[in-house]
Amino acid sequence: MDAVVVDSAGTHAFHIGNPPDRRSTTVAAGRGYRMDVLRARQVSAGDIEYFDYVLAMDHENLSILRQLAPSHLRDKPRLFMSFAPDYGLSEVPDPYYGGPRGFDQVLDMVEAACDGLVQAIRQQSGGR
Repeated sequence: MDAVVVDSAGTHAFHIGNPPDRRSTTVAAGRGYRMDVLRARQVSAGDIEYFDYVLAMDHENLSILRQLAPSHLRDKPRLFMSFAPDYGLSEVPDPYYGGPRGFDQVLDMVEAACDGLVQAIRQQSGGR
């Protein structure tokens, strides 16, 4: 059986143990995603070794991930939006500063990049 394991972690320790922002969970729930069980954690070098894809939302976090990575994996982290090149943006903005539509916009971007990521995984695994 094939399985995909997805996890999320921040590059800073600001919100460790906290649930996602209420606005984020509300927007996600409106599209059928359940996020209320999630809790923030900080990324580790072990994550970079363990996961096949290590994705950053912006260049600043990409730089932090590459610094954290063991030297032989420095190029493994990449920008999440690289999986949605037609979207026209290389970074996912912080929704906290995007006004009332900020969380919807970010979820639109994440869905577009996820579509591209799934397609890349399928191609890599021979179409399964």
